[in-house]
Amino acid sequence: MQPENASRLRRAVHRLARELNVSASTEGLSPSQASALGIIVARGPLGVSELAEIEGVNPTMVSRMVRILADAGLVTRGAVETDQRFASIEATKRGRALDKKLRAARDAIVTKCVAALDPAEIEAITSALPALENLVDELQANRSVSAL
Repeated sequence: MQPENASRLRRAVHRLARELNVSASTEGLSPSQASALGIIVARGPLGVSELAEIEGVNPTMVSRMVRILADAGLVTRGAVETDQRFASIEATKRGRALDKKLRAARDAIVTKCVAALDPAEIEAITSALPALENLVDELQANRSVSAL
């Protein structure tokens, strides 16, 4: 890929993510908190370190986010029987419901906006989905390798 196209892709993905993150603020969550909640709902229970690795942020920041989510009644933290030092984070019923609401709102806005595009653009986006998903996997793998 040409550097200018890589830059366009990065900017487009960043702008898209920022627009989608606006829906979280209507529920009183920051984009990072909404993202963490979504991961906890999808993959939980999990630990702070695991969540930090998935999110690509430091564990201290994740601990703060988890504390905010716990104070809001969206997640619970509990010790694991085999290792009392390890805190297991799990979504509450309220947290799962809020995550479902946020995902539905995001899906609805994307569906509405995509429907306004030309059929050829819709097909191009649909065809690009597997490649974009593979790109995310490569970026994550590269992040893990560069951390060594």
